[in-house]
Formats: sequence, C-alpha cells, structure tokens
Amino acid sequence: MYQTTIQKTVELVGIGLHKGSPVKLRLEPLESNSGIIFYRSDVDVAIPLVPENVVDTKMATVIGKDGFVISTIEHMLSAVYAYGIDNLRVIVDADEIPVMDGSSASFCMLLDEAGIRELEAPKKVMRITKEVIVQEGDKYVKLSPSPDLRYDFTIKFPHPVIQNQDYVLEFTKENYKNEIARARTFGFLHEVQYLRSKGLALGGSLENAIVLDEKKVLNPEGLRFSDEFVRHKILDAIGDMSLIGMNFVGNYEALAGSHDLNHKLTLELLKDAENYEVVELVGEKTKELEKAYA
Repeated sequence: MYQTTIQKTVELVGIGLHKGSPVKLRLEPLESNSGIIFYRSDVDVAIPLVPENVVDTKMATVIGKDGFVISTIEHMLSAVYAYGIDNLRVIVDADEIPVMDGSSASFCMLLDEAGIRELEAPKKVMRITKEVIVQEGDKYVKLSPSPDLRYDFTIKFPHPVIQNQDYVLEFTKENYKNEIARARTFGFLHEVQYLRSKGLALGGSLENAIVLDEKKVLNPEGLRFSDEFVRHKILDAIGDMSLIGMNFVGNYEALAGSHDLNHKLTLELLKDAENYEVVELVGEKTKELEKAYA
C-alpha cells in the first residue's frame, strides 16, 4: 500500500465561522513524505500540520506560525484523514477554513471530485502499542492497542435533547461517509449571543450549525441523526488526531472529550516512542492494517 495525494487541484468558497467573510479554499497535490501543509496565501506563510504548531484549542483546533493562524481546521482534516490522504497542500486566503454546513460532507465531496492518486513511497501508519490516557476530572481521552481502528465517544449534556449519548464507529472510509461526515457542529443560543458580543461566530447560522435554546433544536429541518451531537464529536476527534502526522491503528475512547484534550493526547502519545510503532504497509503481514484505509 502506498502513500497518496489528490489527483487534481480543487477549490471551493465558503463562509468563515468567526469572521463571517467568504474564504477561498484550494487543495493541491504534494509528493511523497510531504505531509499536510497549510498555506495562507494572503500573508505568504506556510504552516506544516504538526502538534507543535497548535496555538489554540478553546473553540476549535487552531494552528499558527510567525503570528499568523488558521482556525477551525478539524472538519476538513477529518475528511482528509478518513480518505487516507497522506500528502496535501491546503491553501486559504484568510485565517480560517470555511465552515460549509458545519459537517465534513462538503469536504468529502471536494475530495471525491479531486480523486486519489497513489505515490511511489510506502504508506506509513502508527500502530498504538501502549495505552495512553489524558484525564481532567471526569473527562478523559484514551488510545489503546487494537488490530482495528475504532472511535468510542460518550457525551453528557444537561439538555433535554442531548443528555447522555454514546457512539462507536468501526472505522472504514465508507462507515465514516455514511455515519459521521454529515453530523454538524452544535452550539447553544446563549453561547452564540455571547460569542457575537466578542466579535466571534459572526458567520454562524442555522445553515452551518445545530443551535439549541434551553429546551429544543431551533433548526427548522431538525436533526440528521437522533444522536448527531456525539457523531459530530467523533468527526472532530478524527480531525484532531490527524495532528499525529499519519493514520493510526488502535482504539480511541473519550468521555466528554474536547479539542484541548485531543491535542494533549497527541502530545502525550508522541512524547514516548514506546507508545507506538510506525509501520510501512508493505508485504503480507500488514494486510490487516490496510483494511481501514482501502
């Protein structure tokens, strides 16, 4: 199995969640062992996708370099990761990725349009060899060894529509597209009002997020899944874990996980080389590891 990039350059334009301004996103192919490189065309700054370039995790995963940032990268990266793309140049002309409809479905469609191209270098995956956990109070995120890739997420919100939700994704590209990609980000009306008073979430609307008041969902079309909230948390986690720098094989488990905890988990994982093994997917012995990214 070989590293991949996209077949051709593709682009789209969407609204940035926080500034509310149009953002142009362009994806270009890259050669083997390049990784994922973000580029701000408006300020001529390249930002490689590595954990040390994460500068904020409060509202979204934000990367930065030389004082310039790109925000809300996790939805797009979630799709890139699910498609098993190893090398990609991501160009934006502003400081955030367009929010589209609040899910990763638009990015999946963009990648379908781009197509996937195999390169000459063997694909590398990270096999989790030891349990790694980050815990804060009752909340935790954890990676553990497994021959498969699975995301198991539990959320608890004191809201009548959400309450306790748990979802387990047996990861394959098709399962991701069918079960996770359409799940939208969500927020509460009082939070949106507060953020706007701070000059944030100016692009947020019922077109790109699930919004709840104290009792109900305000979106007239309702939910796409009865448990759309926890499914979106898995979508976020997949995007956040792409900061590892390659696809991994193992189990991810979370109780009330967040962008911040996910970032701390990637740092904790990479801190000790005994936590993982980097495997090149060549030869018969790696057939099991290849299944998720076929």
